[in-house]
Amino acid sequence: MKGLEKFLIPIADALSKNKVLIAIRDGFMYAVPVVIVGSLFLLISNFPIDGWSEMIASFAGEGWEKYFDAVISVTFDCYALLSVLGIGYAYGREKGVDKIESAVVSLVCFLMITPMAHTAFTNADGKVFGGFAFSNLGTKGIFLAMIVAIVATEIFAFAIKKKLVIKLPEGVPPAVMDSFAALIPAGLAMLVFFFVNMLFVNTSFGNAHAFIYEVLQAPLVGLGKSQGFEVIYQFLSTLFWFFGINGPAVTNTIFAPIHKALTLENYELAKAGLPMTNVFTSAFSDFFCNFGGGGSTLGLVIMMTFMAKSKRLKTLGRMALPAGIFGINEPIIFGFPMVLNVIMVIPFILCPVLNTIVGQIATAIHFIPVTTGVQLSWTTPIFISGYLTTGSINAIILQFLMLLMNMAVYYPFFKMQDNKYLEEEMKSANDKKKDELDDLSFDDLKLD
Repeated sequence: MKGLEKFLIPIADALSKNKVLIAIRDGFMYAVPVVIVGSLFLLISNFPIDGWSEMIASFAGEGWEKYFDAVISVTFDCYALLSVLGIGYAYGREKGVDKIESAVVSLVCFLMITPMAHTAFTNADGKVFGGFAFSNLGTKGIFLAMIVAIVATEIFAFAIKKKLVIKLPEGVPPAVMDSFAALIPAGLAMLVFFFVNMLFVNTSFGNAHAFIYEVLQAPLVGLGKSQGFEVIYQFLSTLFWFFGINGPAVTNTIFAPIHKALTLENYELAKAGLPMTNVFTSAFSDFFCNFGGGGSTLGLVIMMTFMAKSKRLKTLGRMALPAGIFGINEPIIFGFPMVLNVIMVIPFILCPVLNTIVGQIATAIHFIPVTTGVQLSWTTPIFISGYLTTGSINAIILQFLMLLMNMAVYYPFFKMQDNKYLEEEMKSANDKKKDELDDLSFDDLKLD
């Protein structure tokens, strides 16, 4: 344990304080609200109930789904645009420069290296289609968006720190002063990406999007499709929690972009009328690998609430159960505690891994379908989340069986801990009674 602590904590500390990784993590989070809203529109237009579309069409008219496409497309098909803005903003904050200008410069640089002519689409007059393709602004552009936002903001911040700015006399309105101050830094960033675009246009790849996708994104997404990907993610996230470090906050800086790409790829496949193939999406990770937060502790909290004999665990269970239903389990992590608890470490790490394996097998044998492109908040309760992300009643059954499995794994360790706390409580009560008896004195007794 000491060896693991000595090895892991410096790594986790370095990752959690790295400005680039923080910017990528937070940048994706800025897009979450609109993506969830877009997911709700996607869910309504494709609600997993037979006859749903026909029922809505009876009063809204045939083809009512097309009205929802505008919201769905601008959130899913433009996810790279949302990401470059969010990451540019977050990295500007980390570098201590103008956040809005950082986001704007990142967006402009990203669009500069995005193809605007598509020779594959030529009309009868020989004119090539001009404009931005959703394929470059969505799934395939995510990793390039990350790189561009970081590099463009780095150049922007470097120029400002070196005082390569235009200074205006005092009395000029702040908005005007800030815009002129950003002029040279923004120009330098755009100049760099002007040459980057020129370089890639004259290669066999044709553009930076094709290069990054083939060299970086496709291999990483391929790794995300491998059987061990989600197991490694869940294991590391829970292991960091064991040492008191917010596991997902560390691991998501690396794994979240791959989860996002796999999720959006499923959406693209479904939109094209093709079968979805990616198992390890964001929804699968959130709703089939962990119930009640890190370590999949919802089953443990239920047992604490209804089966614990020690006052400590019973009281803590009652307090933690409402939050646990919505995936929040810091009260258990630090109140049980799970941190550095050698009794509970085995089920704490084992349950998410077992859930991942069972969920993968259930998907492979078609007991449940692959999760759709719908993205729900990670706080969505068990059973509701399973149905909404798959459209299958079997997903509810699977989640219930997994919950029972987690309770079975936790049970012997829970009993050990409960008995330990009960013994301590009884000892404390006996010591208190003994102290009260020791405090009694015959001198205090008076005879009438």
